[in-house]
Amino acid sequence: MVIKNTKKISDSFMENISYMDRTLPVGKSFDLIKRTIEIGERKAVLYFIDGFVKDEAMLKLMDSFMGVTKEAMPKEAEMFSQRHVPYIEVDVLKDFDQVLRNVLSGVTCLFIEGYAACIAIDTRTYPARSVEEPDKDKSLRGSRDGFVETIVFNTALMRRRIRDEHLIMEMTEAGQTSRTDIVICYMSDRVDKELLANVKSRIESLHIDDLKMNQQTLAEAMFKRKWFNPFPKFKFTERPDTAVACLLEGKVIILVDNSPSAMILPTSILDMIEEANDYYFPTVTGMYLKVSRAIITILTVFMTPVYLLFMMNPSWIPSMFEFTAVRDVINVPLVLQFLILELCIDGLRLAALNTPSMLSTPLSVIAGLVLGEFAVQSGWFNSEVMLYMAFVAVANYTQPNFEMGYALKFMRLILLVLTAVLDWIGFLLGCLFILCFLIFNKTLSGRNYLNIKLN
Repeated sequence: MVIKNTKKISDSFMENISYMDRTLPVGKSFDLIKRTIEIGERKAVLYFIDGFVKDEAMLKLMDSFMGVTKEAMPKEAEMFSQRHVPYIEVDVLKDFDQVLRNVLSGVTCLFIEGYAACIAIDTRTYPARSVEEPDKDKSLRGSRDGFVETIVFNTALMRRRIRDEHLIMEMTEAGQTSRTDIVICYMSDRVDKELLANVKSRIESLHIDDLKMNQQTLAEAMFKRKWFNPFPKFKFTERPDTAVACLLEGKVIILVDNSPSAMILPTSILDMIEEANDYYFPTVTGMYLKVSRAIITILTVFMTPVYLLFMMNPSWIPSMFEFTAVRDVINVPLVLQFLILELCIDGLRLAALNTPSMLSTPLSVIAGLVLGEFAVQSGWFNSEVMLYMAFVAVANYTQPNFEMGYALKFMRLILLVLTAVLDWIGFLLGCLFILCFLIFNKTLSGRNYLNIKLN
């Protein structure tokens, strides 16, 4: 919740300017500009942020203001904005909270002597990168645009795809200090009204100082999840076509300024493992991709724990799969090998993120070949363990959601530890824990990850 300054703009021009000068760091912040001019033989002051205004638009506005005569000055600010402000996005503000918020957001605010109001002219332009395809959420077919950090661009990308009067985009804000813009998008004829009311009430009742980490801060403030349940409660996408598809399914999309992704509500485990490629191919191909991704997701969780369970009970291995048994000498317990490799894989992933792009590919090849080969030859790891962990490491990249990938990783670690300690009983307990994590992971819609309604 943002605490508002309800002080009204008065009839006294000097009082209004004095209040603005006291509240804003005029003269201290070099980028906060106060420009004194004269319009129709009346004093006027412009407040704006340097770097946020369009120079060409401001030049045309100044030229129009200088041509206003004393006789042409109307009695009301509303009439002045209609007759003498040759611009599209113009608003008349009555209280200082709106004025300060607009100035700090990049809007040019004009005070004119004799008017108990401020004229806000939205001539702002934000630094923005091009709407290129996101690196993480690529598609083999389909559009090549993606969300950027400017919220108005993101809403335009969605509006371009849905030309329907039922598409609603409501603007609000959160953070007492940051006052970050938030847009709630939904289709009024398809959305779940109860879910929409719940989302709005949670955002309006937020008591936070700022959204320092944009959507992540908003997500944590909206829904206080249990720290021990790693499954994400929100789905994020950087693709406008994916966000639009979810809108047409009746979901709610939340956009946060300075964040190049959209938050999708509600969500389930089936939504998490979906991606854009599922929709850009024929039905049979799309179904195959979904099924294969679901199977691979299950294998990433259960492959290494099941292998460990069979190695602890060799008599359970069917004769046709006896070749999978470890034949070499086991110097380090298998469970420790799996756990060490889990840590090493994360270390290599973090190293790849911080490696210069021109070196990341060759260094990754060197790390994979040299470390893997010598790790087996040194006796620390067995070749079978390296094979299955290599599959798990590569298979994790079939998961489009980064948080979901780590949630599955934690489930795999729980299964490994319990299986190593309690044998088959531990394996069954681990499966039960995973099921409980899914069942009791409540989302904003009141349903769990399996889309079952919870009380």
